[in-house]
Amino acid sequence: MDDLIALFTQQARAVSATVEPVADLAAAFDYAARLTTGQGGCLAAPGWGEGETESLAEACAGAGVELVTSGLRQEVGRFTVGLTRAQYGVAETGTLVLDSADEQVRLASMLSEAHVAVLPLAKVRQDMFALEEELAAILSASPGYMAFITGPSRTADIEMVLTLGAHGPRQLHVLLLEDAS
Repeated sequence: MDDLIALFTQQARAVSATVEPVADLAAAFDYAARLTTGQGGCLAAPGWGEGETESLAEACAGAGVELVTSGLRQEVGRFTVGLTRAQYGVAETGTLVLDSADEQVRLASMLSEAHVAVLPLAKVRQDMFALEEELAAILSASPGYMAFITGPSRTADIEMVLTLGAHGPRQLHVLLLEDAS
């Protein structure tokens, strides 16, 4: 497992992602709140459970950050950081796999300046082939919408000059969650 995590970290960093270990969700929530303080704006964090949202709200209050968990269409342009939970990580490519069937999750992960994804260590797989059965099970429930995220948004369409954040977040922060309870 340590080899998988090391490979995932290496590959994600190679495509300009920030990868940090966190001991628990409280540490992840503090990280996202502090990042939002530095970015300005508010934090968009849809799809978390009730108890998790309460803990996140406390972290945001402590950092002086406004938290938005729903109605993100009306908040576009106000939230600068999106916080989501990744379902899987692919070590071979440093890719996050995010169940994005919920529009709120799509908005938080694609329209923020910085996307923070919490990835449980136990959900890192070697390659896409190792995810085949798990992805088939997720996508068999209709409607399915999976996002495969490898680093921050990037393009080199204009005169072959690499530009980060042209079609999505300029920053991707992957928080490797040690305690998945």
